[in-house]
Amino acid sequence: MYQNDPMKVLTGEVRLSYCNLTTPRASQQGGEPKFSVTLLIPKTDTATKADIDSAINAAAQEALTKAWNGARPPVLKVPIHDGDGVRQSGVPFGDECKGHWVITASTKNKPQVVGIDNINCELAPSDIYSGMYGRVTIRFFGYSNSGNKGIGCGLGNVLKTRDGEPLSGQASAASDFAGIGASPAAPAPNYGAAPMPANTPPWNSGNGINPITGQPM
Repeated sequence: MYQNDPMKVLTGEVRLSYCNLTTPRASQQGGEPKFSVTLLIPKTDTATKADIDSAINAAAQEALTKAWNGARPPVLKVPIHDGDGVRQSGVPFGDECKGHWVITASTKNKPQVVGIDNINCELAPSDIYSGMYGRVTIRFFGYSNSGNKGIGCGLGNVLKTRDGEPLSGQASAASDFAGIGASPAAPAPNYGAAPMPANTPPWNSGNGINPITGQPM
């Protein structure tokens, strides 16, 4: 329970993946664009896992009358998954999910993403990326859609706690070109005429010939 709402949770520090926090995105073609993020919750954070389990149960209790007509599904679909297992498609989760619980939260409304140093100021889009760490508010709810019943996870707001290795899969230019970039160039050698003495008249070209008369000086 968080802020007296039994279906709301404030997570401990989690790692954020598949960040769509600045621009909404449809999960499938023709679907409704939403803001979303996948949370990687360390399995060592038993307090957050317990809060999530409790919130899911509270959401299921509410859905009994509001969404399921008094009949709880015999096998309840929940949005939290074991990162050491496989996805619903049967494909294993990525390496970054190992040792974590995995949950995806979404919302139609743009979430606020703030930094731990100033919770009153939203972060610039360039500071928000997959791989950073943060704490997130999420809220669970029951749904029933064309006979498909389960528990969904709504996204609240995000507090970025620290930076992390990006999970975008795109390498930085520095790593791509490590060892290739040249060191600062030395001044180019001067192959022109030797510098004239400081007291040389401006009309003296330095070759002993008067440029006006053409006679030796």
